[in-house]
Amino acid sequence: MNTIPAPGGGGDSGLAWAEGSLWVGQYRERKIHQIDPETGAVLRTIESKRFVTGVTWVDGELWHGTWEGDDSDIRRIDPVSGKVLEQLDLPAGTMVSGLESDGGDRFYCGGGDRGNVRAVRRPRRG
Repeated sequence: MNTIPAPGGGGDSGLAWAEGSLWVGQYRERKIHQIDPETGAVLRTIESKRFVTGVTWVDGELWHGTWEGDDSDIRRIDPVSGKVLEQLDLPAGTMVSGLESDGGDRFYCGGGDRGNVRAVRRPRRG
């Protein structure tokens, strides 16, 4: 077992393993960090224009959940540039807290303080 420091001293809001790295979301800081799992060094930081509420990888794609005010969405982003490549808007007032994929065509996200889990269909490619 190994312990590494959390980037930014905490406030983490999601953790995913992909591409040989840990990917850690930070809610209020609006960032996603790529972390070296051996040293804890931050390899890359992606800035988001929204609060980051969850991070997941599926089929080689980086996705993150957002929630700010009454607006929430799930975004596919370029892991190098941070550019938003796709955005799945959720109904107004829907909270997103946490994000995970079933490895197929569905995302699951928590519903904040409402105690719900929402299934969201992931767009098919091809």
